[in-house]
Amino acid sequence: MKETLIVLGLFVLAFALRSARSVVARKTGAVMFLAASFWLGYFLTGSKLGGVLGVLFWFFLPWIELLTHIRRLRLPINNRLNHRRTPDPGLFPNAPEAAAAMEEAGFEHVSDCGWKWAGMQQFFRFYWHPEERAVSAICLCEQSDVAFAFISVTSYDLSGGTWRSTNFPFSPTLQNSPDIHWNPVPCERGCFHYILRQHREFLERRRVTADQLRIPDPEDVEDSLEREMRRQVEYNLAAGIIRLTGDGHFRYSKRGLLFLWGQFVKDMVRLC
Repeated sequence: MKETLIVLGLFVLAFALRSARSVVARKTGAVMFLAASFWLGYFLTGSKLGGVLGVLFWFFLPWIELLTHIRRLRLPINNRLNHRRTPDPGLFPNAPEAAAAMEEAGFEHVSDCGWKWAGMQQFFRFYWHPEERAVSAICLCEQSDVAFAFISVTSYDLSGGTWRSTNFPFSPTLQNSPDIHWNPVPCERGCFHYILRQHREFLERRRVTADQLRIPDPEDVEDSLEREMRRQVEYNLAAGIIRLTGDGHFRYSKRGLLFLWGQFVKDMVRLC
């Protein structure tokens, strides 16, 4: 009973800490889960190796999804954006506030469109600002019963490079090509004015001046995203992350599954 109570106590403490508002408390709760798993493995096997395996279980848990679902995914090589109506605002309560903030910052609405990607429906509302030399977007994602939104601000330099600041909450599921420069913003920071300020500082840190950026074409916003995705697919094909299936689609290779596992683990550590 003593061992059982220790493990139960640690799990209860972990759940309590994970429900707190404090980031430090939530991260401590994640550590408590690992501690509870260690002692559960230790008490069941009587060895420290069993405890270590109990901890490692959490890091290898993503392989269930990788081997049962993602391994069978077939994704289109040329994915096309289609014009769509705005999803129910009730699913994305912060989207109207983000759109209002973009208009307040002088961005003008360009288009509403979306596509299906990796079993997820994505809706984009694009804005542009010629003086900022930037395109902003609100992206609403729906997958099964999960829905989330994120914001991005993108600039394009004269040499073909893409500079993007975003509070996208997860690690990319494909490797970014060298011409994509990614500036992650903490996912809990959903204020557009904050993300725009972070984007300006990002360009300043990388010594990218306004003269090096091109004014985006509002008529080319959707085509630009499609071209970017095709370049990313070609880059990952060359890197061996994905491979063609011969029917206009691609799938993850063994190397790609290992890459995705690393991304899952990275998110587990970062988002805990």
